[in-house]
Amino acid sequence: MTGKSKDALRTIGEAVRELGVKSHILRYWEEQFPMLEPLKRAGSRRYYRPEDMDLLRQINTLLNEQGYTVKGAVKYLQSGKKANSVPAPVLSTAGQQLSDNDILKLGEIRALLATALTA
Repeated sequence: MTGKSKDALRTIGEAVRELGVKSHILRYWEEQFPMLEPLKRAGSRRYYRPEDMDLLRQINTLLNEQGYTVKGAVKYLQSGKKANSVPAPVLSTAGQQLSDNDILKLGEIRALLATALTA
């Protein structure tokens, strides 16, 4: 990261580098997540506070690692939960939660497919 203090404000460029997403994605997230409100200065320059960066990391985790939709991530965050506190729900195509046994079977299938793709 940068040589800044952990309590320092971050520019959009610094936030982009830390999260590994494009700046237009961060601007889109600001529109979609009402709880995300970075400071805006002259010329609409954005400055992210440490709590904004924490929220951005949670949003990034929910969307890009746990597979939530934007709408689902908004609901999840509004419920007061942290992004890493509960794993993403695993749903079947019918929208029903899968059993642990089903998840193990899917893991085995995934491993077989990964092996086949590398061969």
